[in-house]
Amino acid sequence: MNPVYARIWQTTLQIPAGSVASYGQIADLSGLPGRARLVGKAMGLAPKTMQVPWFRVLRADGKIAFPAGSELAEKQKGQLQEEGVVVLNNRVKLREFQWQPDLSELLFKLSY
Repeated sequence: MNPVYARIWQTTLQIPAGSVASYGQIADLSGLPGRARLVGKAMGLAPKTMQVPWFRVLRADGKIAFPAGSELAEKQKGQLQEEGVVVLNNRVKLREFQWQPDLSELLFKLSY
Protein backbone atom coordinates (compact mmCIF):
# COMPACT_ATOMS: atom_id res chain seq x y z
CA MET A 1 0.00 0.00 0.00
CA ASN A 2 1.30 3.41 -0.95
CA PRO A 3 1.93 5.32 2.33
CA VAL A 4 1.03 8.69 0.77
CA TYR A 5 -2.32 7.35 -0.42
CA ALA A 6 -2.86 5.78 3.01
CA ARG A 7 -2.43 9.23 4.62
CA ILE A 8 -4.99 10.69 2.25
CA TRP A 9 -7.46 7.88 2.90
CA GLN A 10 -7.03 8.15 6.67
CA THR A 11 -7.69 11.89 6.54
CA THR A 12 -10.74 11.41 4.34
CA LEU A 13 -12.12 8.80 6.74
CA GLN A 14 -12.26 11.54 9.40
CA ILE A 15 -14.80 13.68 7.47
CA PRO A 16 -18.05 13.30 9.40
CA ALA A 17 -21.34 12.45 7.70
CA GLY A 18 -23.11 15.60 6.57
CA SER A 19 -19.85 17.46 5.93
CA VAL A 20 -17.62 17.90 2.90
CA ALA A 21 -14.01 18.86 2.26
CA SER A 22 -12.12 20.05 -0.79
CA TYR A 23 -9.35 18.10 -2.48
CA GLY A 24 -6.91 20.82 -1.43
CA GLN A 25 -8.10 20.74 2.17
CA ILE A 26 -7.54 16.97 2.34
CA ALA A 27 -4.09 17.43 0.80
CA ASP A 28 -3.20 20.10 3.38
CA LEU A 29 -4.51 18.07 6.32
CA SER A 30 -2.60 15.03 5.02
CA GLY A 31 0.65 17.01 5.07
CA LEU A 32 0.70 17.30 1.28
CA PRO A 33 0.08 20.98 0.52
CA GLY A 34 -0.49 21.75 -3.14
CA ARG A 35 -1.26 18.12 -3.98
CA ALA A 36 -5.03 18.33 -4.58
CA ARG A 37 -4.77 16.33 -7.80
CA LEU A 38 -3.01 13.55 -5.93
CA VAL A 39 -5.99 13.42 -3.58
CA GLY A 40 -8.28 12.94 -6.56
CA LYS A 41 -6.11 10.10 -7.81
CA ALA A 42 -6.02 8.49 -4.36
CA MET A 43 -9.83 8.61 -4.13
CA GLY A 44 -10.04 6.54 -7.31
CA LEU A 45 -7.58 3.99 -5.97
CA ALA A 46 -9.03 3.58 -2.47
CA PRO A 47 -9.60 -0.06 -1.53
CA LYS A 48 -13.33 -0.83 -1.34
CA THR A 49 -12.73 -2.57 2.00
CA MET A 50 -11.67 0.75 3.58
CA GLN A 51 -15.01 2.38 2.70
CA VAL A 52 -13.33 5.76 2.16
CA PRO A 53 -16.11 8.39 1.83
CA TRP A 54 -14.82 9.72 -1.50
CA PHE A 55 -18.17 11.36 -2.17
CA ARG A 56 -17.54 13.91 0.63
CA VAL A 57 -14.59 15.40 -1.29
CA LEU A 58 -15.33 18.26 -3.72
CA ARG A 59 -13.55 20.88 -5.79
CA ALA A 60 -12.38 24.07 -4.07
CA ASP A 61 -15.48 25.90 -5.31
CA GLY A 62 -17.81 23.29 -3.79
CA LYS A 63 -18.61 21.66 -7.12
CA ILE A 64 -18.74 17.95 -7.77
CA ALA A 65 -15.73 17.17 -9.95
CA PHE A 66 -17.55 14.75 -12.27
CA PRO A 67 -19.45 16.14 -15.27
CA ALA A 68 -22.99 17.22 -14.35
CA GLY A 69 -25.49 14.50 -15.13
CA SER A 70 -22.87 11.75 -15.35
CA GLU A 71 -23.44 8.49 -13.50
CA LEU A 72 -20.71 9.25 -10.95
CA ALA A 73 -21.91 12.82 -10.39
CA GLU A 74 -25.42 11.55 -9.74
CA LYS A 75 -24.10 8.86 -7.38
CA GLN A 76 -22.05 11.43 -5.45
CA LYS A 77 -24.97 13.85 -5.32
CA GLY A 78 -27.28 11.12 -4.04
CA GLN A 79 -24.89 10.00 -1.32
CA LEU A 80 -24.38 13.58 -0.13
CA GLN A 81 -28.13 14.22 -0.08
CA GLU A 82 -28.68 11.04 1.95
CA GLU A 83 -26.48 12.64 4.61
CA GLY A 84 -28.41 15.91 4.54
CA VAL A 85 -25.95 17.88 2.40
CA VAL A 86 -27.77 20.25 0.03
CA VAL A 87 -26.54 19.96 -3.57
CA LEU A 88 -27.81 22.57 -6.04
CA ASN A 89 -26.55 22.74 -9.62
CA ASN A 90 -23.88 20.16 -8.80
CA ARG A 91 -22.53 22.42 -6.04
CA VAL A 92 -22.46 22.46 -2.23
CA LYS A 93 -22.30 25.69 -0.22
CA LEU A 94 -18.99 25.23 1.55
CA ARG A 95 -19.82 27.93 4.09
CA GLU A 96 -22.60 25.71 5.31
CA PHE A 97 -21.24 22.18 4.92
CA GLN A 98 -17.41 22.34 4.88
CA TRP A 99 -15.70 20.24 7.50
CA GLN A 100 -13.86 22.37 10.05
CA PRO A 101 -11.84 19.84 12.04
CA ASP A 102 -10.33 20.59 15.39
CA LEU A 103 -6.63 20.22 14.60
CA SER A 104 -5.72 18.78 18.01
CA GLU A 105 -8.36 16.08 17.51
CA LEU A 106 -7.03 15.37 14.01
CA LEU A 107 -3.46 15.05 15.24
CA PHE A 108 -4.61 12.63 17.90
CA LYS A 109 -6.63 10.47 15.48
CA LEU A 110 -4.21 10.35 12.57
CA SER A 111 -1.06 8.37 12.98
CA TYR A 112 1.20 8.75 9.95
